Amino acid sequence: MKPSDMLGSAARRLADAGVDSPRVDAELLLASVLGVTRGRLLTVVTVPDDVAVRFGTLVDQRADRVPLQHLTGRAPFRFLELAVGPGVFVPRPETEQLAGWAIDRLAGAATPSVVDLGSGSGALALSIAHELPAARVVAVERDPGAIEWTRHNAAARAAAGDPPVEVLSGDMTDPLLLRELDGTVDLVVSNPPYVPDGAVVPREVADHDPPLALWGGPDGLDVVRGLLVTAARLLRPGGWLGIEHADQQGSALPALVRAHGAFTDVVDHPDLAGRPRFTTACRL
Repeated sequence: MKPSDMLGSAARRLADAGVDSPRVDAELLLASVLGVTRGRLLTVVTVPDDVAVRFGTLVDQRADRVPLQHLTGRAPFRFLELAVGPGVFVPRPETEQLAGWAIDRLAGAATPSVVDLGSGSGALALSIAHELPAARVVAVERDPGAIEWTRHNAAARAAAGDPPVEVLSGDMTDPLLLRELDGTVDLVVSNPPYVPDGAVVPREVADHDPPLALWGGPDGLDVVRGLLVTAARLLRPGGWLGIEHADQQGSALPALVRAHGAFTDVVDHPDLAGRPRFTTACRL
């Protein structure tokens, strides 16, 4: 079969199903089953029948709103490509800016200590370790399903030559978590569960992202309240905190950080679309 015919039909199918980027998703799915990059699709003349069948199955699943990354098994994040699938939160492009802030903040530090609370796929922790190889990074995850993906990705990056990242099973709100690091950590970063209970989210999120990575109580900030206590305990004076949040929390989360009393220089940062996206602060 001709790739152009397959892609046109698949894009129409996905568009009819309400997928936001039907043509791009179709191309990425076809590239995945062919084992080539999306850019190499232009060089493909025909698609074998068995590959076309697999492609059709994936298109049907994507039309049923299974996340694209679950179907390809991969999620790009900054300079990495991470394994993802059922049971783990799919890292979003918006979170790359939080990673970039953390990396820029630590640039020039000799051996900075970093803790990623609620690591999921390991996107933040592994990007920091990849781009700051002198950093000592701990990734904390409490979800038994998600931590398997954290461990898998950490092992894959170590095998590729990146510095090892310690993966720890634990709750970011646990008062006993990482007690041995109290007052010594240079930076705490987190993309915590922050979706308010009852909020309407896309089917890809509602049906496939793990609940522990999503829901944050009535205002979405219940977990963050406990996270602030842990971060204040772990950080050294002058250490930094970065927390991602929902669009509508651009005032509430900075106010919560200020009210805690242990932080100064509280700043909220927009994403590339101009929406409030993450809050940073310095430990007093």
